[in-house]
Amino acid sequence: MTIEEGKEKFIQSWGALGTSWGINRTMAQIHALLLIHETPLSADEIMQELQISRGNANMNIRALIDWGLVHKELKAGERKEYFVAEKDMWEVIRRIIAQRKKKELEPMLKVLDELTEVKGSPQETENFTKVIRDIKLFSSKADSMLDALVKSDSNWFVGTFMKMIK
Repeated sequence: MTIEEGKEKFIQSWGALGTSWGINRTMAQIHALLLIHETPLSADEIMQELQISRGNANMNIRALIDWGLVHKELKAGERKEYFVAEKDMWEVIRRIIAQRKKKELEPMLKVLDELTEVKGSPQETENFTKVIRDIKLFSSKADSMLDALVKSDSNWFVGTFMKMIK
């Protein structure tokens, strides 16, 4: 396999993996391209490399910036914006976890809080609120664990993970 074939395979695979993370394929492919590129790329270069429209490129670049996975870089004497991906994989994972937590877990915790206040016959509400409390307990523990993970450094995580698998 040539380096170009390897890069193409990585971009395609990262795009497919991104859909599992809750982001669209193009957003993940742009991220992959910027991860493996040594120098900053303009939106035009990203569009050309991935064969995507300007609107698609701009929308997904902005989303990557919002996630904290990409940042802008300006080149002296040029009007174009250039983009660079965060290359520290630990930081990438932390930012993805933080975004998923914000978009998925936190709204669910809010709903669970509201559901503990339901009214009805004692028999109906007892069973319902027990299930909701159990889910909320698990979700709250997951939330705390993810908070600790996002705030931790990679050495702590690796050490803790190794202890868990022994």
